[in-house]
Amino acid sequence: MRIGLASYRVENRNTEFNIGQIERAMKEAEGKVDLLCFGEAVLQGFDSLSWNYKEDKDMAAGMDSEIMSRLKTLTVQYGMGIAVGYIERADETLYSSYAVIDAGEIVHNYRRISRGWKEVDRTDEHYCEGKDTSGFSFRGKKIMVGLCGDLWDYPERFKTENLLLWPVYVNFDIAEWEQETHEYAEQAACIADNVLMINPIDNDPVNHGGAFYFRKGQLVERSPFDTEGVLCIEL
Repeated sequence: MRIGLASYRVENRNTEFNIGQIERAMKEAEGKVDLLCFGEAVLQGFDSLSWNYKEDKDMAAGMDSEIMSRLKTLTVQYGMGIAVGYIERADETLYSSYAVIDAGEIVHNYRRISRGWKEVDRTDEHYCEGKDTSGFSFRGKKIMVGLCGDLWDYPERFKTENLLLWPVYVNFDIAEWEQETHEYAEQAACIADNVLMINPIDNDPVNHGGAFYFRKGQLVERSPFDTEGVLCIEL
């Protein structure tokens, strides 16, 4: 299977721009990958929430919302699946979620189980974590998903012999990344042999994006920092 890891710039609270970026990545990857994966919360931007529920509920997107319908249409148009992080609204509850969409349908929707996506002291009962960590099958390949801090806080819940997708949003300066890359590779090795990590780019000057393929604790391939593009991996 051919999998693309897309690290593109996104803007907080600008879903129109971010959908445009998702489509740009799809155009770049057209004919090259079966599944194109993005980082955490790329649809709205990781720092898009105000922690005021009356505002945030309108920023979030339901699985059956118009904005998700547009993403479904893109998968048909470009003939590839996509995996996209987003702030999800389900009834009156908000989650940091990751939707896998193929052929116009959501085939998997994962909700982050760790609390690091939110400011705990500013949130109420509307901001929740998921409970289910089960994987899914994409065109016959079994895959697991863990969002960012999930794999640090609950690694035992994600141990798998299958491929693991690790969408993140992290800010390290370039010097820190030299050390952090080794630490992320070691953590990945505790969970799965093959781990694909995707970090989006945004306007935070400390954010540098990047995509990484770890195999058995070693960095096999990576994309350049601060550079929009798709890293293509064949597994």
